[in-house]
Amino acid sequence: MNTTLSTRANSINRALDEIGDKWCLLIIQEVFWGINTFSGMLEAIGASRGVLSNRLKWLQRVGCLRKALPTEGSRGGSYHLTRKSIDLYDSAMMAVEWERRYYRKPALDAVKLVHNRCGMAFSPRMQCQECRQSVDGRHVSYRAGPGATIDEREKKVRRRSSISVDDVPSERSVYRNLINIVGDRWTANLISLAFHGHHRFEAFHRELPVATNILSDRLRLLEQEGVFGSRAYQQRPRRFEYYLTEKGWDLFPYFVTLLQWGDKWCDGPGGGPPILLHHDSCDRPLRGDVVCSHCGEALKAYNVRITLN
Repeated sequence: MNTTLSTRANSINRALDEIGDKWCLLIIQEVFWGINTFSGMLEAIGASRGVLSNRLKWLQRVGCLRKALPTEGSRGGSYHLTRKSIDLYDSAMMAVEWERRYYRKPALDAVKLVHNRCGMAFSPRMQCQECRQSVDGRHVSYRAGPGATIDEREKKVRRRSSISVDDVPSERSVYRNLINIVGDRWTANLISLAFHGHHRFEAFHRELPVATNILSDRLRLLEQEGVFGSRAYQQRPRRFEYYLTEKGWDLFPYFVTLLQWGDKWCDGPGGGPPILLHHDSCDRPLRGDVVCSHCGEALKAYNVRITLN
């Protein structure tokens, strides 16, 4: 039985294969908040003991968590971020911004981000490092990089969780709706392919050779969530093409942070980035910086204070 699938090399896919799972994303989010014991995470995210244990082992295996031995009088040890997982901070910032834009809830509105360097409350935004203009995926093109090869990707047996994001107990889960959408690598892969201009079922299936029922299910979910829209392009038989809505395009900065993280931390056999982004607005290679909306300085985890009022 074939346990791998072949896809074009892509650092977003490599990143998703490591941390693009609902429970992995929830765990990392909790550890960012300082919840780092097994019992604390069990209470916070609502996973079963078996699932939590499995994902903690996986995150250690890929170098996103390290486990400290228990201290005297404590049990089980504690889990801590590594340099690799701290570098997901840009992704967390763009996730918070997207969530606040599309899911206005009292608990989310209570989240306050303060940039210690300028002392001001801010909203994170992504700008081009070259021209310092905001990054819009509709003005970005793609070029093959030095690592443009084929990846052999493991077929994971994890199924999409049936537990609703609304059932996650933690009040600190500030981008749970984004996690619900991208916390399944097939759904996230479809969004990534849509950024590259793919619209039709056949094109998605050619790039992402998964079972057709899984593909149909994920396309339906993205429509239900308002990330994709659809329109008929053929009547007999009736066939549809899919397009990114404004809500979908606004996920682009989050995916750029995943790509940049994958370029840095998820090396493949090709040597170098598989895909290079080009900012058409300034005709320069694109490097996305996540910055403070007030002073424009690039954000660092140690320079941001997050409070829940």
